[in-house]
Amino acid sequence: MTTSAPPQPVPRPGDAGRRPRRRGTTALAALAGLLAAALTLGVAEVVAAVVAPSAAPVLAVGDAFVDLTPGWLKDFAISTFGTNDKLALLVGIGLVLVVLASLAGVLGRRRRVLGDVLVIALGVVGAVAAASRPDAVTLSPLPSLVGAVGGLLALHWLLDRLPRRGAAQDDGTSRRGFLVAAGATGGLAVLSFVGGRALGAASRGVASVRSALRLPAPAVTAPPVPEGVDVGVDGVVPWQTPNPDFYRIDTALTVPRVDPSTWTLRVHGMVEEEVEIDFAELLDSELLETWVTLTCVSNEVGGDLISNARWLGLPVRELLARARPTADADMVLSTSVDGWTASTPLEALVDDDVDAILAVAMNGEPLPTEHGFPVRMVVPGLYGFVSATKWVVDLEVTRYDRATAYWTDRGWAERGPIKTQSRIEVPEPLSRRPVGQAVAAGTAWAQGRGVARVELRLDDGEWQEAELAAAYNDQTWVQWRFPYDLPEGSHTLTVRATDETGATQVQERVPPIPDGASGWHSITVTGTSDD
Repeated sequence: MTTSAPPQPVPRPGDAGRRPRRRGTTALAALAGLLAAALTLGVAEVVAAVVAPSAAPVLAVGDAFVDLTPGWLKDFAISTFGTNDKLALLVGIGLVLVVLASLAGVLGRRRRVLGDVLVIALGVVGAVAAASRPDAVTLSPLPSLVGAVGGLLALHWLLDRLPRRGAAQDDGTSRRGFLVAAGATGGLAVLSFVGGRALGAASRGVASVRSALRLPAPAVTAPPVPEGVDVGVDGVVPWQTPNPDFYRIDTALTVPRVDPSTWTLRVHGMVEEEVEIDFAELLDSELLETWVTLTCVSNEVGGDLISNARWLGLPVRELLARARPTADADMVLSTSVDGWTASTPLEALVDDDVDAILAVAMNGEPLPTEHGFPVRMVVPGLYGFVSATKWVVDLEVTRYDRATAYWTDRGWAERGPIKTQSRIEVPEPLSRRPVGQAVAAGTAWAQGRGVARVELRLDDGEWQEAELAAAYNDQTWVQWRFPYDLPEGSHTLTVRATDETGATQVQERVPPIPDGASGWHSITVTGTSDD
């Protein structure tokens, strides 16, 4: 049987010289979108450095997202990521931007108008977010819009240089030609972004102003710290928190840079006379030095969102005395330069025994920028969400039934007295220790009342009283230590505190929202034998 050869394709006119279609063009289109987005951000950063640093699109969108996020989601972010919550948000925004930028490149390769629409939409979102910020200026939308124009031009330029089927090697559309263009775009994006950041830092110069600031001596010096405030157990946090270790929880994705020479504070609202004070006048006033332990309402049972420092500032009651609040006022709404607000009971700010201050210094140095430089609120006995306004610029005397603050609008309480709490810091949870004599240690706090007693129990045994370190005052935390005998095997240590009013921590665990967590802190520790 004879078989014939398979039929051969018939050559068609124009087939000569045609090369197979290049693969990977879609990936290159996605890369074009990413590089165009990078240049968009770089150009926007340069414009924002001139117009307003907070108008940079990523920061503006991030800040707007923070404001629109429901309270339960913010609480989840803080409990999950702690002080890294802002980094987590920026990473999330970055991932979304990567996806959308890649999509713009791929869509633009197929139909140019689709990529254009996506880039323009991203620019509009950034512009609207920047314009909606409390510190927005007329030109705040400009960085996002100018950046979008730069991104569009870059996207078109790169897409025009994608390898095309049938293109000659030397016509500028080869893969090598595209990669050269991509490298140039990426380099320009990096230079513009870094240059914009440097320009913004140079234009602000707040760090150098802060470094050169000389603090006045306090008119009222804090009593000396007694011997024995530290229990001397390795692993227990220091009684005085160093500034770099002080917890930071706020809604600012970028730290506001406030020039002290332009800072003013206005006291107004339900007062007989409005008062305005600038930074120089504040420093010339009789300043008070005091130790206060600040606590975040988002602190979980056993959490670390609490720190202790020595503060220097002007008592708020002195400014309020000049303003003379009306008899029916019951709240002061403090506002940060970035628009964040807190509602503080008026009685807490005028009480001679509380010493709420407008702080200018922390642990003997000007406030760190991330902690409110040049001026912040420090109010003993209240959670930070109703008192600790950083970068404060406005005090409105009002009523709780007339105004609400940032967190109150998001489901948190109007008022926030700090609850009595205690935590175990030594041993660490799930640690293994030799059986026999052991020591547990930690910290307890009951601001405004003071800690009277700390007790621990092993498993379901009897409560036993711990040894308290020296107490400074009722507005600062106190350390404790507890010698005990650790048997072999896994065991649970539980701690509870009683304040000076005789009230003991409640056992029931409740989450931070709406007015702070409560419950007993416990850990598991395993006793091991050398045998």
